[in-house]
Amino acid sequence: MTSTETVPATPASAWQELRRGNDRFVAGAPRHPRQDVDRRSDIAGGQAPIAALFGCSDSRLAAEIIFDLGLGDLFVVRNAGQVISESVIGSLEYAVGVLGVPLILVLGHDSCGAVQAAIDARDPEAAPLPPHIAQLISRITPAVDRVAGRGDVDTSDIDAAFVGREHLRDTVAELLEESEMISEAVAEGRLAIVGANYRLREGRAETDIVVGDIHSNPL
Repeated sequence: MTSTETVPATPASAWQELRRGNDRFVAGAPRHPRQDVDRRSDIAGGQAPIAALFGCSDSRLAAEIIFDLGLGDLFVVRNAGQVISESVIGSLEYAVGVLGVPLILVLGHDSCGAVQAAIDARDPEAAPLPPHIAQLISRITPAVDRVAGRGDVDTSDIDAAFVGREHLRDTVAELLEESEMISEAVAEGRLAIVGANYRLREGRAETDIVVGDIHSNPL
């Protein structure tokens, strides 16, 4: 299949491809690659994405657009607040174990509604949330608690950017703890995980945490 010919062989080369695409997007000079009729036909029989992306469902984070990629380039898994779940882990294990992606990008962002909801819920007078939303943001609560500290705190004083960063790091750590397949792939050098924060106004994905080697020369 022609689409497999462009798949980067290493975590480093996959990350370079994403970085180059994001640089083009930030500069306002996207190429919109691999989005034509021929590409659609080429990949109809199978997929060979260059990376998996696990990110927030926020409508302002259109994954292929902000990394200037095309059809079949990214295996995308998203939910509000990029919260780890069984379905997320299973989807990412499929990307690694079956599709052979060399990179997982975990992408958070500023002004995240799920993060803010977790902060607001710290207020003793906050109205109860619907149960499914409450369950989701409970996974962000540990990051809120670390940033806010113990005791009563005015929620307006809690820095959402710090909470988002802590939650991003928790997400990466939890992914490694919960998935033996993914942690083994990282240990063997077949996979790297990058945690990044997307800046909505600037359009840039800023690296925060890296697990594995993304600096080796591509094969």
